[in-house]
Amino acid sequence: MNRPPVPLPAEHIPPGIAEWRNLNAERWLAAAPARWAHPLWTLLALVASLVWDIVEAPVAPCTSAAPCGTDWPGLGMAVVLLLTLYWVWRQPRLALAGLAAALTGFAVEGGFTSALDEPSALAFLMAAAFTTAGLINRLAAAGRQRARALEAAGPVAQPLPAAARTFRRGRLSFVMAALLLGVAGFGCWQVQQVVDAYEERAAGATHLSGRVTALEQDDDDDIVEVEAGGRTHRFETAYPEDFPVGSRVDIVVDGDWAALVAEPYDAIGWELLAVVGSVVGLAFLANGVDGRRRSQRLRREPLPVLHVLVREGHDDGRTWVFAADDPEGLRPILHFHSLYAFEEEEGEEEEDGGDAAVVELDKITEVLKGEDPPPPLREAVLYGAPYAGAEVVFVAFDDEDDDEVSVQCSVTAVKPAGPGLMERGQRRHERENPQRPYDEIAAGMTPSAGPRTWTAHGFSRAVGLNLLLVQGGGIWAALEGGPSWHWLWLAVSLPWLVTAVATALTWRVTADRDGLWVTGAWRVRRIPWSVITSVRHSGDGIRIGRAEDSSVELSPTGWAWLERRLGHEPHAVRTAEELRALLLHPELRPREEAPARRQGMPAGPPLVALSALWGAAVLLLL
Repeated sequence: MNRPPVPLPAEHIPPGIAEWRNLNAERWLAAAPARWAHPLWTLLALVASLVWDIVEAPVAPCTSAAPCGTDWPGLGMAVVLLLTLYWVWRQPRLALAGLAAALTGFAVEGGFTSALDEPSALAFLMAAAFTTAGLINRLAAAGRQRARALEAAGPVAQPLPAAARTFRRGRLSFVMAALLLGVAGFGCWQVQQVVDAYEERAAGATHLSGRVTALEQDDDDDIVEVEAGGRTHRFETAYPEDFPVGSRVDIVVDGDWAALVAEPYDAIGWELLAVVGSVVGLAFLANGVDGRRRSQRLRREPLPVLHVLVREGHDDGRTWVFAADDPEGLRPILHFHSLYAFEEEEGEEEEDGGDAAVVELDKITEVLKGEDPPPPLREAVLYGAPYAGAEVVFVAFDDEDDDEVSVQCSVTAVKPAGPGLMERGQRRHERENPQRPYDEIAAGMTPSAGPRTWTAHGFSRAVGLNLLLVQGGGIWAALEGGPSWHWLWLAVSLPWLVTAVATALTWRVTADRDGLWVTGAWRVRRIPWSVITSVRHSGDGIRIGRAEDSSVELSPTGWAWLERRLGHEPHAVRTAEELRALLLHPELRPREEAPARRQGMPAGPPLVALSALWGAAVLLLL
């Protein structure tokens, strides 16, 4: 039976506050953005059209009259386009501005004229129009949701709690923006240094005209040979097609130094650094400014308030808001991530800040480990008119054992629970695969004297064998060409592959009188019943939580999605359910200890030896 919501003391509920009831919540959800306007679809359309247009666009050849140097306008447009793609997902208003700038650049380059003859340019314009329509739909929906939230809240308005008024948003974003924009500035400075160094040396160099005599490849580099002034010069080139054998090219020579006039220098690395630093830095800056602006708006005037129910997500720590007349938490309305806000008191600011950090760190650690108990549904007061993209604050108890209410401020934008793709997929998954009550599972189990064992079966071993083939092919591909940077990739990926293969092929869990024997890739762990806090199936793995210690995880243990599609009950899911039943019903646990032969043996070490032998064989065969 579900626990009743944790009540909020009357003194923390403003007089006359309206309950956000299911009827009003349904009207609010009905005003959410249309499904076709979801950022995923607009992003896919925009990215596909951009890639097509870039691939199909003709590339001007590098010539002495128009050398391939640094294209600052082109780099700036790349920054605008990449930022626009990010803002389509996060910042609709900024995305509209970015699209306007991109279309302006498109027009300057003659894109609107070429759209009549080039399908790729026309596709980009259509994708930009579709994206613009989606952004406008999202902004209009946010306005409708805000109006309906204000209608549900009525005339009652309250100032923010004192703790929320001292909460500041955007500090980390501003710090990251400063660092990354500094990196981008350094990259631009380095590019200019390369340009200035070439121009200074070329000004005093000898200008010669030569003939291309050969095109070669040295490792991964294209080399063009030019005969000029009685000597043969070799130059690396990024565009060998621009220098066919027999063609004439101009070069500059200064002693042992020489350069192609058409391709004077290579600053691509610094240019990439400048672009990446600018994109990420400006994204952080925009997020910081937007978060600071929204938090200031919350503190500016009394806010509408709503009486709601809240619960934290067990897997990701998101705060889910439910209607006040939904005491079982069956239909979420919206969600966001939040952090605690603490009122700063004179002489105690440093100590309170430390406590806040410890509380929040403990909370995050428990959620990531999956060892926290299922969070309760709680009564709360929601400050601010919620709508897609808004910032809100709520006041509630964390659980029934707390003596003081907590104030939490959103640190991500509000999102409706209805139209999000991931939320619909999660609810569909829950409808198709409902969890059985553990009492029902326990009723189907009978006590046994001997140990119970669950081990890898067909689907899990099939996953392991496929990963083993990937591992063998990866070793072959990395070693085939002799020593190279591919060996670094092998060193990074091989430990994970060996662990995954060994786990999928031979994982085992044995339950006996005193606890569990858990056989993973590298060792067998003993976990007493007294320290186990949870057992659950998550992400095709089995996770066993332990009190005051890190959880033990076996992954992968099969492919639950495929097993369900083929009409089978996932073996790992069943294992986790039965282990959980044993944890909650001690009378079902085995009465004997497990002998050594039932405890399992890790397959990681033998698999390492097998991989080494396979690598040696590959080196000998090639």
